[in-house]
Amino acid sequence: MRFSDRAADYARYRPSYPPAAIDAILAGLAAPESLTVADVGAGTGILARLLAERGARVLAVEPNAAMRDAAQPHSRVEWSDGTGEATGLAPQCCDLVTVAQAFHWFDQPIALREFQRILRGGGRLAVVWNRRSRDDAFTLGYRHALEAIDGEAPVERGEFDPTSVPRTGTFSGTRVLQFAFAHPLTADDLLGRALSTSTVPREGPRTEKLLGILRDLHARHADPEGRAAMVYTTMVYLWDRVDPVR
Repeated sequence: MRFSDRAADYARYRPSYPPAAIDAILAGLAAPESLTVADVGAGTGILARLLAERGARVLAVEPNAAMRDAAQPHSRVEWSDGTGEATGLAPQCCDLVTVAQAFHWFDQPIALREFQRILRGGGRLAVVWNRRSRDDAFTLGYRHALEAIDGEAPVERGEFDPTSVPRTGTFSGTRVLQFAFAHPLTADDLLGRALSTSTVPREGPRTEKLLGILRDLHARHADPEGRAAMVYTTMVYLWDRVDPVR
């Protein structure tokens, strides 16, 4: 299973999400303390913990046991084994479904029907991605380093079409928001970030080539404190649940 051998790197080196993005996900819903959120494809719980810290009860659904085990515990996050297509959650059990950095792994029409099933009436779907800048020199250099070993993640090579979601008839009302975000990295952080990517080999000539390129890249861009910032645009896509046709 993807990420099983790199769950610890994922938990340690992957970026978080800006507070404004969490505000946008929750805006217009009931008070967070009254919400139940299903975070599907939860990985190591980066988004789940941010939502829990706002007071929500979070049902974190993740099929990879290594990723679940690497998650930092939180009293308001409950973990279970499930997928986007089969969450294992009860019908109409949640007010909000979130998917962060994982929607591209799903069979999307099947997953959207599953999300419709587990959401209550008036429920919301939020899909979130940190998309790396194509303008910032350090961030673009990271992209080029991955491309040099054919290790760039497929999701970074294309664009997401948010109109694909309402075309299934399960959700409506597409809203697209974006937020600037920067993630400062030491040289070791940068190498760990690269090794957390499922398309980057853990060892071998390609890996050594990549690490060499990244060490040089970081040395050229590091500030006096030894950090260089990966620049992202955090994309938040929101839809409203459509009642199933009976």
